[in-house]
Amino acid sequence: MTDETEVRKTASAKQAGRKRFGGKFLLIVCVLAIAGGFAAYQFLPASSKRNPMKIRFEKGDSLDKIAGILERKGIVRNSFALEAYVLYRQSRSGLRLEPVGNRTLSPDMSLWQIVQELRRGDRAADQVKIVIPEGFTLKQIASRLDKSGIANGQEFLALAEHPDRIEVWNQDFPRPEDSLEGYLFPDTYRFPPKSPPEQVLEEMMSNFTRRFFRPYKVQMEANKRELGAVVTVASLIEREAKTDDDRPRIAGVIDNRLRKKMRLEIDATVLYALGRHKSRVMFKDLEIDSPYNTYRNSGLPPGPIASPGLDSLKAAVEPEKNDFLYYVARPDGAHLFTRTEAEHNRAIQQVKRERRAENAVEETPGG
Repeated sequence: MTDETEVRKTASAKQAGRKRFGGKFLLIVCVLAIAGGFAAYQFLPASSKRNPMKIRFEKGDSLDKIAGILERKGIVRNSFALEAYVLYRQSRSGLRLEPVGNRTLSPDMSLWQIVQELRRGDRAADQVKIVIPEGFTLKQIASRLDKSGIANGQEFLALAEHPDRIEVWNQDFPRPEDSLEGYLFPDTYRFPPKSPPEQVLEEMMSNFTRRFFRPYKVQMEANKRELGAVVTVASLIEREAKTDDDRPRIAGVIDNRLRKKMRLEIDATVLYALGRHKSRVMFKDLEIDSPYNTYRNSGLPPGPIASPGLDSLKAAVEPEKNDFLYYVARPDGAHLFTRTEAEHNRAIQQVKRERRAENAVEETPGG
């Protein structure tokens, strides 16, 4: 056997070894991916449909027994997933479960929501009620949570502005890259004092999932509406509209202007860029250098500017089909809609007359 033959055999053996190793490595990756996907699936809500049911727990029930009951009732997909989640939360925040008595649970609830209900015990006095109005920004939500003693506002805001730092993503919708602005559903909530910010965020996002994303996902796909754009448009509507009738009409105006490649020129985006509320936007404000300034930049702003309510979200999914390109707010909050710049200018003058007349009535003694 020559040296050349020996070299060829050695090279062939090495190549075969690399192929075997590559095949094994690929198999391992596939197995891990399947296992990871299966594990993540177990942590999702058991169903997308709301089906509340009362379940009674006795004092001293073990975590294993509680999880088994909930699996048999169809509240959770897998009892082990609930146990793992509870044990993880116990190690992170000292979580305790006290589900004595009846609890109302539904298979569309996230694991966090289920745990919140189970940890309340017989006493609801330790729960703090908080109202998050439509149109609130992340900063406003953080401030209200802080003042109510529910969560540290700075920690909440830091996490909400960097969703990549959230350790476990349990939502149906994709994790937003830059911020959770717009994805925290405005509603009335109850939380224990000093709740971990991540758990408060999860509750608000789960509410967004249950109230909007799941029910309207098919309609968004049918209308070829991408979630990020829908939430952004809905946030603009929320900050602009004062009446429910105006919401789908304003959505139609936004659609029309985007289609014609006209700048949106929405005052609410300027206020968001300024970072503070003003009763009137001045001409100098329109010059602010920000990607959120729709007077200077074309298209939609980079993301939502507030938390939209369900009516605004629905309007963004199904805008009114119209040919309006302009609108101006009247003193009562309703808008005048117009098709041309000339009509818009006349509408502005009409609104000014209405405001002057309203002010004159207010200044009249006994008026």
